[in-house]
Amino acid sequence: MNTPATVTTSQTRFNPGSVTLVGAGPGDPELLTLKAARAIAAATVLLVDDLVSDGVLAHASPSARIVHVGKRGGCKSTPQAFIEKLMLMAAREGEVVVRLKGGDPFIFGRGGEEVEHLREQGIEVQVINGITAGLAGLTSLGAPLTHREHAHGVVFITGHAKPGITHESRGTDWKALAATARDARLTLVIYMGVSSAAAIQAELLTGLPASTPLAIIENASLPQQRHALCTLGELTATLAREGLGSPSVIVVGDVVRGVAAVAQPQSQRQVA
Repeated sequence: MNTPATVTTSQTRFNPGSVTLVGAGPGDPELLTLKAARAIAAATVLLVDDLVSDGVLAHASPSARIVHVGKRGGCKSTPQAFIEKLMLMAAREGEVVVRLKGGDPFIFGRGGEEVEHLREQGIEVQVINGITAGLAGLTSLGAPLTHREHAHGVVFITGHAKPGITHESRGTDWKALAATARDARLTLVIYMGVSSAAAIQAELLTGLPASTPLAIIENASLPQQRHALCTLGELTATLAREGLGSPSVIVVGDVVRGVAAVAQPQSQRQVA
């Protein structure tokens, strides 16, 4: 007789005077991990980014203090140094601090900077991952980011460099990336790329065909999600025509063809 597997509850403790960086996922509260929900419920202070939905905050204790520290591309943002100061002050006051971020803290969430700063100050820090928008967005359309026949890997990359960084001063070399994506058969997932779309498109076209499939997904996983399918050569025209803006992810590569396959009637799909 087989013995059923034992399911154990996480023993992670959220101690007073500590900080936990929590990935809130792309927006849909049902995509939170169980560990993230537990951390949110245990917090006495939550520092919350702009892209975190109200449904996620419903997990917070009624007695918790919620501080909104918005950070969104193209909008006025709370300075990063000020957010780090707030975290440090609250932890030193003995609060159970949760820094709640959209997506994953370690994928373009400045989580690395915050962890380094807090540990230098002797603060206990832990990180709870969340589903990143680039994965949730294309998944919501029924297509994968990798595929044995079409994409042997995936690159997550930001289209918004740190202020003061240019192509000449170690910004992203989109031309080299395009050539690598072509030769290695990689999917490109571009975050915060809408405002720089024209420049990104022009440089990617030096190494990738204009016919390369592309998806733009705005507000991934949320009820107001919108998307458009086009080719790399049509990127800027599609953004303008459809009125798509931030927050959006841009997915470039042959895996996007899977979206069209999902949309076909079953009788029209090719059998693998």
